[in-house]
Amino acid sequence: MDNFKMIAKTMYGFEPILAKELLSLGAMDIKEGTRNVSFYGDLGFMYKANLCLRTAIKILKPYRSFRINSEEELYKNIYALPWEEFMGVDDSLAIDATVHSEIFTHSQYISLKTKDAIVDRFRDKFGKRPDVDLDFPTLRINVHIEKNFCNVSFDSSGQSLHKRGYKTATNIAPINEVLAAGMLLHSGWDGQCDFLDPMCGSGTILIEAAMIACNIPPNLNRKEFAFEKWKDWDEALFEQIENSVLKKVREFHFSIKGYDKAPSAVHKAIDNIENANLSEFIKVERQDFFESKKEGERHLHMVFNPPYGERLDIDMPVFYKAIGDTLKQGYPDTDAWFITSNLEALKHVGLRPSRKIKLYNGALESKLLKYQIYPGTKKRKRM
Repeated sequence: MDNFKMIAKTMYGFEPILAKELLSLGAMDIKEGTRNVSFYGDLGFMYKANLCLRTAIKILKPYRSFRINSEEELYKNIYALPWEEFMGVDDSLAIDATVHSEIFTHSQYISLKTKDAIVDRFRDKFGKRPDVDLDFPTLRINVHIEKNFCNVSFDSSGQSLHKRGYKTATNIAPINEVLAAGMLLHSGWDGQCDFLDPMCGSGTILIEAAMIACNIPPNLNRKEFAFEKWKDWDEALFEQIENSVLKKVREFHFSIKGYDKAPSAVHKAIDNIENANLSEFIKVERQDFFESKKEGERHLHMVFNPPYGERLDIDMPVFYKAIGDTLKQGYPDTDAWFITSNLEALKHVGLRPSRKIKLYNGALESKLLKYQIYPGTKKRKRM
């Protein structure tokens, strides 16, 4: 099978992690960009990338590139492409456009112009035009304009890959699945020790942690991918890829636990964990982290997403001081990682982070921080 170029889109700060994921899956000629990583592979690899990449949001297949200096040029170039090779008049399409340019400023207008060119070509050739379907089109087309350079790609994923298919219930401020997976991979989580999310909300970090620990493909539960509607869709090949990645699932010999003090969050987390078929690996309890202590003597890996004060009414300095105190007093031999956009409140943790990584949670610039709590820091009382 022939190899072709693909582009995996991701979030800021995850480019090196995505490149590493691609390398371990067997991609070729991997190049990191900004919020994206390009690579080469064949059709089967495109299926595999969609199934297995934890930090990718979309897998695009570049189609054509050209220079344009006006909307008319965009229209002409798009109109000239043989769209009938990829879809029929009774099929549907959707256009996603991103624009970084002084000539073109409105992405919605670019989408509209692209759509007009494609449907006009069909109308002129066949006397009938395909429909637009924003949710489940036959062909999802991605138009990216950088200055006066236009890249046209096919979107092989469809809905963003963070929509894994296991979440039915979310909390007030749920964390995106790709962000959760990227944080876990940044933290070095590999499933070789006990794990705790002490403020687990609807369970996203727990589920992503279990999937990493057991090497379960993150998008196994998804209902569909966009490539299933393409003309070259090869169901037998997809099943072969799916079976081969499932053979790589591994056993897990430690515990993954989640705490939340809100009963509603605990119920939602348990529901989502059941949907992901991971109940045997994850336990969730109603527990206030600030009243908890580490269970057992083994090393603990902790990753969590505390409230930032964006949507929840909390006294942040007091809250962050309590995080630091709880870690110092109750969690020896623990690597604790958490993400926050509240950099002011961080000063109250009272511990020095050993690592800081800049990320974004939605539009919020955030830091992922590591606090190492060493074993035996508490002085033992003399008998």
